[in-house]
Amino acid sequence: MKKGVKVLSFALAGMMLLAGCGSKESAGGKEGDKVFKVGISQYVSHTSLDEATKGFKKALEDKGIKVEFDEQNAQGEAANVQTISNNFVGDKVDLIFANATPSATGALKATKEIPIIFTSVTDPVGSELVKSFEQPGGNITGTTDNHPEGTAKTINFITGEVKAKSIGVIYNSGEQNSIVQVDEVKKLAEGKGAKLVEVSVSTSAEVKQATESLVGRVDAIYIPTDNTVVSALESVISVANSKKIPLFVGELDSMKKGAVAASGFEYFDIGYQSGLMAAEILSGNKKPSEIPVELPKSLTLIINKKAAEAQGLEVKDEWKNLGKFYEGK
Repeated sequence: MKKGVKVLSFALAGMMLLAGCGSKESAGGKEGDKVFKVGISQYVSHTSLDEATKGFKKALEDKGIKVEFDEQNAQGEAANVQTISNNFVGDKVDLIFANATPSATGALKATKEIPIIFTSVTDPVGSELVKSFEQPGGNITGTTDNHPEGTAKTINFITGEVKAKSIGVIYNSGEQNSIVQVDEVKKLAEGKGAKLVEVSVSTSAEVKQATESLVGRVDAIYIPTDNTVVSALESVISVANSKKIPLFVGELDSMKKGAVAASGFEYFDIGYQSGLMAAEILSGNKKPSEIPVELPKSLTLIINKKAAEAQGLEVKDEWKNLGKFYEGK
C-alpha cells in the first residue's frame, strides 16, 4: 500500500469512529430528538397510584419530551423497592419517578445524583426526603397528597353530619405516611369530642379481619391514604355495607369505589404536576433543588350517595352546600 493511501485510510477510519460515537440525540440530527430514559418506581397497584403514574406520563407527552419508560412495581414489598431503585441507578436512567413514600425513600437511598421526582407522598419532610417544601435541597422534589385542609373537612363531616362519637381507623404502622395521617385524624377527632379506635395491619390479607374487629365498637370508619389498606379496600367496603357502618376515605378514587365521602383531589392531577416538574429538569431548565414541593391544586368534598345509602345513612339535600354529590358512572 502506498503511504498516501495508508494515511487516507486512517483518516476515513477516524471519521467513521467519531460518527459512531453519537448519542440518540445527535443520531436524530436535532437537539430536540433526544430520548430520555425514565425509571418509574411504583410501590403497589391500586387506582390512585395508577392514576398518578398516568398523569405523570401525560405531562411529559404534553410537553413534547421524548421518553423511554422503565416501569416497575414493587407489589408492596420493601425489598423489591430497593432492588428496583438500585437497578435504575445501574442502568443510569436520566430521572426516577417515585410513586408513594416507600418508593421515594428507596430511590433516595440508591442515589444522591440522579434527579428524583415523587408523588403520592404524605409527609416529605417527616420522611426525610426533603429539607422543606420551599427548599427541598439535594436531588429530589415532587408533590404531596396531603392537603392541610382535606382531612379536617372529612372529619368535620363525620362528627358534624354523621354524629360519630367513635371513629375506627385501619392502617399499616410500617408506612410513615399512614402514621402521620392517623396522628392528624386523632387530633382532629378529639377536638370534635370523638375518640379514635386504631387497628394496625401488616399485609392486605389482614384488612378484612381488622375491619370486622371494629364492628360494634365504632360509629364510622376512616381509611387514610394507606397503600396496604387501600389495595384491599373492597373487603372494607363489604363489611361497611353489611354492618351499616359509614365508611370514609382519604382520597377520591377510593370514595368512588364505595365510601360515603372524601375530601380530596384527583391523583391523576398530582401525577401531572410531578410530570411538569420532570419536564423542567429533563429540559435542563431547573434542578430538583430549585423546584418547591407542591400541594394538590384543588380540593373538594365529594359525597357518594349510593354508598351512603348502602351504609345506612339518610342522604340530606343540604349536604350539597358542603361539597358535591357523586352519582357514579
